[in-house]
Amino acid sequence: MASQSLIGFSILLLTGLATYQGFKQSSYFERHAFEVDAILRAKEYDRLISSGFLHVNWLHFAFNMGALLAFSVSLEAGMGPGRLALLYLASLLGGSLLALYIHRMHGDYRAVGASGAVSGVILASAIQSPFGGIGIPGIPYYLDSWIFALLFMIISIIGIKTRADNIGHEAHLGGAITGIMLMVAFEPSLLSTNWWIILPALLIPALFLFIVIRYPAFMLVPNYWGRPKAIRRPASRAPSSSRIHPAEELDRLLEKIQKSGLGSLSARERKRLEELSNK
Repeated sequence: MASQSLIGFSILLLTGLATYQGFKQSSYFERHAFEVDAILRAKEYDRLISSGFLHVNWLHFAFNMGALLAFSVSLEAGMGPGRLALLYLASLLGGSLLALYIHRMHGDYRAVGASGAVSGVILASAIQSPFGGIGIPGIPYYLDSWIFALLFMIISIIGIKTRADNIGHEAHLGGAITGIMLMVAFEPSLLSTNWWIILPALLIPALFLFIVIRYPAFMLVPNYWGRPKAIRRPASRAPSSSRIHPAEELDRLLEKIQKSGLGSLSARERKRLEELSNK
């Protein structure tokens, strides 16, 4: 199968070599992994792409490359190797950029893997052939591609919000959105034939991103849904002038974000917000 996809096989080869080099030389891995502070402060923007060619282990590598090869053959036959290469790299970049935005306050956040790029390839295929079958590991059944696409978006959003695992859901979502948009740009006729799946597949993440942008604290504070919590103190306790209750301090920071945006917080206030939100 790999021999039928020039781009798929080339990506597998390059990713395998980079992954091996990362295992062999820790300094290489550290220099090319996705790391928020290194990208934003040291301006090492190449990490947005290079991190997609590293993996944490060979199972991680095999899963991503296996998924890529499963879809790259038909896509390359239909759109050509140049467009497939562009789709892959653009999805990788789109996934990294969304992860960077979501985690811009988490300087020590790190990630590696090609899953954002692979997500773009899979979702592009799904909207091109919405009734094709997509298998899920561990489940002995196939889902129609359009069902998989919607579930993928919803699960990615839930994963981003809950942070219940170590999976890079942000990269998945960013890559998927990029893959869909680029496929539509390549084949505008899909807007008239497959609009019924393209529309919800883009509207669901668009609504989520609107909330994230409109209410920055949504991603910083667990169980925060856009409105600061009211602080009610027992009547017998008078507020101390020298010490602010942590919950009240958190509310004040959230109110400031709502009024003036996340950029209005000082470095000290951002650090304090993260400390309070983790309690």
